[in-house]
Formats: sequence, structure tokens, C-alpha cells
Amino acid sequence: MNHTAYVERLVNLIDPAGNVLLNSTYEDAVAAVASGDPERVRAIEGHFAIVHKDGITVRMARSIGRPMRYFLAKRQEGPCLIVAERIDELYRQLEAEGLEDQFHPSYTRMVPAHHIVEIKLVGCPDPNPDYKRFFTPRQNVLPPDLDEIGHAYISALAEVCDRWLDRIGPREPIGVLFSGGIDSGSVFLMLYHLLLRRGESPARLKAFCLSVPGGKEVEQAHRFLDTLGLSLFLEAIDVALEDLDYREAIRIVEDYKPLDIQAATMCLALCKGIRARYPDWVYLADGEGGDENLKDYPIEENPELTIRSVLNNLMLYQEGWGVNAIKHSLAYSGGQSRGHVRSYAPPRMLGFKPFSPYSVPSVIEVAEGIPFIELTGWDHQRLYALKGEVVRRGIKSVTGIDMPVFEKRRFQHGAVDEQAFKRLFPKSEMDYRKAFAALYA
Repeated sequence: MNHTAYVERLVNLIDPAGNVLLNSTYEDAVAAVASGDPERVRAIEGHFAIVHKDGITVRMARSIGRPMRYFLAKRQEGPCLIVAERIDELYRQLEAEGLEDQFHPSYTRMVPAHHIVEIKLVGCPDPNPDYKRFFTPRQNVLPPDLDEIGHAYISALAEVCDRWLDRIGPREPIGVLFSGGIDSGSVFLMLYHLLLRRGESPARLKAFCLSVPGGKEVEQAHRFLDTLGLSLFLEAIDVALEDLDYREAIRIVEDYKPLDIQAATMCLALCKGIRARYPDWVYLADGEGGDENLKDYPIEENPELTIRSVLNNLMLYQEGWGVNAIKHSLAYSGGQSRGHVRSYAPPRMLGFKPFSPYSVPSVIEVAEGIPFIELTGWDHQRLYALKGEVVRRGIKSVTGIDMPVFEKRRFQHGAVDEQAFKRLFPKSEMDYRKAFAALYA
């Protein structure tokens, strides 16, 4: 049968309201994706997931800040492409159409961030999608001057935060998921600075911190804000240990990577606490992406990585090994393109509109321009020290505030003590995988 006899179909379940478009209308963004022109798609600033169908051709594109998944179903009449944020949305649509027998989570696909994915709906056999990169920041374009780097990086952060404030109204309450670490701390200080500069009340701003018995998160958050005389903005959200449920986090994040699920468990508990206290709160900002941008992960903990692979590969922490690599997961994408769901899905499921300014392309672009090799000489410790210096200097340059910098620790490790952590979370990744598999057993 010739493919022209097929009736191809697209079911687009992506809610346009979930996009955070900082410099364009939704219609203009759709037109950019429809064109298939990488330069036009790169010009879209913010967090977005957009799909467009033109005849048998479907084009999809997204930034790191918003997930987009798809499933190609077989029907007698012809292929049906279902596009959604979540795996369970894909499953429910198949179920509604009587096609659930075709489903398995591993058959779903994630659109990799920073690529236009083009699929031809031509029936059997299904052709592979084409990937066209639309975001290729240049590496090593900044001078090896930490003051200049910090100013450029935090100026980019300021610009996207300012544009975000333009779009949410002058009186909307704003929460920051806050730990007192470098990334959440700098986002809080930037929003505080911008609200004052705009002549708007900073009283609409809160630093929400997770408080669990035995945890150290609140102590660090207090120290950070007390140092600056800003402790009145801190609001601790008390959560009992028994309310930390990694299985529920797996259901919401739809993944099984231990570090991501552990972080998502804490994020979910914090967002639940905020929602219980403030039923109508909408806007939350966070520091997600700061570690990836400044390559601030302990390389020694991952046997697949060396400092040379981290510093030589473009956006390795943001994208993983790339769409043409054997290690690239079709069902999940790679790097932060996969892992960002840990901080995106929990607030979204609870009715918040999250914003991660460090994950916006224009901010990533400045970070990729940092001459990491020249600044570190391939030394791990110099690399790990770099983020604090860059952000501290940048915040001082742009806002005039002397930001305190504390030793790095993961969200989940600061939220609870070591013994509680061992009770809450399995040690083996296989346990997480089994919990995920059980969702569709």
C-alpha cells in the first residue's frame, strides 16, 4: 500500500500554558518550529516544548526546562503520533483509543533538548526521526578572568529573571526553592535585587526551605540569609520523615536514576508543604542547572567520566553523550535533558509554574564560553572551586551584594542525616528500577 493511502494523525497533549516564553508569543514560537530552521528555533528564549504538523511531517523542539515525550501507535488507518509531557499521559491516550496493548514505557521516546526532531508519518515501516541541533554554544570564548566571567554569567541570569518578572505581574507571590547553596542562593538574591530595582515590593518573595528532623538544610539557609540581614524572607516547611516517599517520587518523575529520585523525593515533599500552606500559590523559581553549567559534579563518583571528557565535550552534563551516541537513551534522553524532570514534575503535578533560570539557553551559552581548561589546568579541585568564585563575583558585580558561599552538598544529603537517608532510600539502582517497572506491571 502506498503511504498516501494512509490517514496519519497527531494527538498533541502538550499544554501551551506550560511554556515560559521570554521573548516571543506562542504563535511565533510554533511558526519557528514549523519552519525547521535551527536559527529561528534558537531565537526562542525560555522554557518550551512545541510540536507542529505539516502534512505527514511532524516537528518537535524543546529546551531543557520542559520535557516532551512521544509514542508512535499503529492503527489500521495509518500511524498516530501522540505527544505529551508525561509517560502516563501517553498511556492514558492509548487506553482511551483501545491501543494500550501496544504500550510499554521503553517504547516511549523523549525529545532531546536543543534539537529539532522531525518525524515522517508514513506508516510501515516507521522511519527513524531526524535530529537537527538548534543550539550550539561556542566554547572558550571568554577571557580567563573570573571577574569578567562572573559578570557575564550573572548578567545573563539577571536578564532572563527580569524577563520572567515582566510576564508574571507586579504583585504575584514568588517562591524560591531554597537551600542556601550557591545556585538557589544566587537566584533568590537576583530576584530580590530585581524587585527592588523595578520599584516592586520584595515582600512578595519567599525562600522556601525543607525542614526535616535531623536535617541541616534549614541551618544553612538561615546562615546564608542571616549573613545578609534577609532572614525575614526564609520560610521553613516542616516535613516528617515518614512523608518522604521515594516510590511516589518515581511515579511522578517517571524515572529510576537514584540521585534524581532522591532529589525529587525532597523536592516533592517541599512542594507539597508549600501547597498545603498556600493553596493558591503559582510561581516557583529554583537553581536547577547551575551545577551542570559550571560542571560542578564530583567526577570521581562516576566511573564513566574523566575530567577530560567533562571539559572537552560540549554540554556533556546538559545533554549526556549526544543523540548519535550508543549511550544515548531514546526513552529518556541524557544528562540534564533527562534529569531536569526531578525538579520540574513535582511542582507541575501540584499546580505550580516552575522556572529554572540557569537552564535557559542564553545562560547556558555564557557558561559554555568559560575557558575551563585554561582556568583549571585539568585539576579536579580547581574545577570544583570555580563555581563559587564565578557566582560570588558575578553577584557582587551585578547586585552589589556579598553572597556567602558554603561547601557544596546535594539537596537530599542536606535535607536528612546519614542514618535517615539510609532508611529512606535503597542502595541498589535495581530497587528503583523495580519500583518504576511496577507502575505498568
